[in-house]
Amino acid sequence: MRRGAAKLYAEATMPAAAYAGKACVCQYDRGICDQSCVSEMLETPFYIACLKLKGRRCVVIGGGEIGLEKSEGLLACGGEVTVISPDVGPELEALAAERSITWERRKYAGPEDLEAVFIVIACTDSTETNIQIFEDAERRAMLVNIVDVPPLCNFILPAIVRTGPLAIAISTAGTSPALAKRIKREIGELFGEEYAQLAMMLNETRGWAKATLPTYQDRKAFFEQIVNGEPDPIALLRSGDAAAVEDLIGAAQRTHAPA
Repeated sequence: MRRGAAKLYAEATMPAAAYAGKACVCQYDRGICDQSCVSEMLETPFYIACLKLKGRRCVVIGGGEIGLEKSEGLLACGGEVTVISPDVGPELEALAAERSITWERRKYAGPEDLEAVFIVIACTDSTETNIQIFEDAERRAMLVNIVDVPPLCNFILPAIVRTGPLAIAISTAGTSPALAKRIKREIGELFGEEYAQLAMMLNETRGWAKATLPTYQDRKAFFEQIVNGEPDPIALLRSGDAAAVEDLIGAAQRTHAPA
């Protein structure tokens, strides 16, 4: 799908969003949005977690550009994605045709759409539907995110820098996605492929550490000697000298192995 066409499609299917001066789109029904629901997020400590989605049912309600973005993110993490929407863009239609996702060509029907579902993300242009989805999900104590409507979410999606097994999450508690994107770009420049490479090399020694080093403190000291030692393993990997890092790991094993 060409970006221009995608943009036009997205403009017709954007979710109801909360901004000062616009009609309220959340369950507080304030008439005109005063953004008090957003200001409350600054006082909310979010519990940051990494979810294992492989094999779990994930539902996206809404088939526009945002629905595509959320579906692709869930697919990338192994989720079994169902999109519920009367219409979808060409890219989601293609994913459905190749059976990467399931597309149910209809509107949200109610609580039955959330049965045996782990996580639901909604991006519809109907405030009434958004509120119903949130309330149905809350009654089931399940994860729900209504895009761009903070009070209709029990979790928020941080910006992610992902390189191999390394993932770094950036959250502004929903206050400024633009700032989160800038931080994401800068972190991506700072923590490159060499960090992911070191993570994989260290993972290969975890079995040895668990089998050989008797306590948590012993294992902690072993890995910290490698990560924080001299020469710097990140600098070595940046120079292409993975063999020298293997030597560092071997030296640490000899140092920490019980006599």
